[in-house]
Amino acid sequence: MTQIAVLALGGNALTRDDQVGAHEQQNANADEMARVVAGLLDSHYQVVITHGNGPQVGSLAIQNEATDNGVPAQPLFVLGAMTQGQIGSLLALALAKVTGGSAAVVAVVTHALVDPEDPAFDNPTKPIGPFFGDEVGPAVAGEGAWQMVQDSGRGLRRVVASPLPKAIIEADAIRTLVEAGFVVIAAGGGGIPVTFEDGHLAGIDAVIDKDFSAERLATALRAEVLMLLTGVDRVALDFGTPTERAVDELTLEDAKRHLDEGQFAPGSMGPKVAAAIRFLERGGKTAIITSPKRAAGALAGRNGTRIVNLYGTAPRVGTS
Repeated sequence: MTQIAVLALGGNALTRDDQVGAHEQQNANADEMARVVAGLLDSHYQVVITHGNGPQVGSLAIQNEATDNGVPAQPLFVLGAMTQGQIGSLLALALAKVTGGSAAVVAVVTHALVDPEDPAFDNPTKPIGPFFGDEVGPAVAGEGAWQMVQDSGRGLRRVVASPLPKAIIEADAIRTLVEAGFVVIAAGGGGIPVTFEDGHLAGIDAVIDKDFSAERLATALRAEVLMLLTGVDRVALDFGTPTERAVDELTLEDAKRHLDEGQFAPGSMGPKVAAAIRFLERGGKTAIITSPKRAAGALAGRNGTRIVNLYGTAPRVGTS
């Protein structure tokens, strides 16, 4: 039976905080991420890759809306689809190059089902795009159409709705490709958000958190491992205080308790720990949080923070 590990890359893995997001920069970063993924392909796991798109979709939104050339602007969910294709192509080409063509790589256009009544639509919290100074004006902010917040003390960013994904529409097709031996890139940017409308699927404007979509995908694929990559090697407790300490392993119960106590920031480590908890509660075996450079060692049990269920694997409960 195929053992699957779902690997979630951040959108900032391709556009770093100190970069403007030029194609050359993203291409070089994709090569670096491809080397990380290639280091996992020698494991006994079949690797499935998903990725964020926050920097890319936000920058594309600026290009989309700050023009007056008669070309109509596209809705946000379409921009998500565009960046899903963009990043999927960059990663697929980079993986083909890094592996010398030995890896059969395919990027799948992926939709994620959301609830149109999700309260996130009334409370946008997902930062996208670049940082702006306090002097940001209506030319950038869409004459009041954008909602802007201070993000991590580094400046203003646009925020959009980020509902929880309920299901990955193409999960069965992705599973077929994985079982056939393909390295699959899927659910990019959290998946293109869709809802049921008059009996059929229709796009809805939002950007889904890639960590939660990675959990949905991992659960649907019955993956053994969900690996969430971030900028630090391990999860820390009491972050930013004199008692800060990194942890090698958390039990499911401890992870839930620490999350409830507010140990993990909502905009950074919080979603990763929450996604790990959801994965384990729905039958996953192991969730790992670590940095790209520690990914191979973490999958082998030598690095990173592992979140495990001490009371045994929960029964698989589908993708709900």
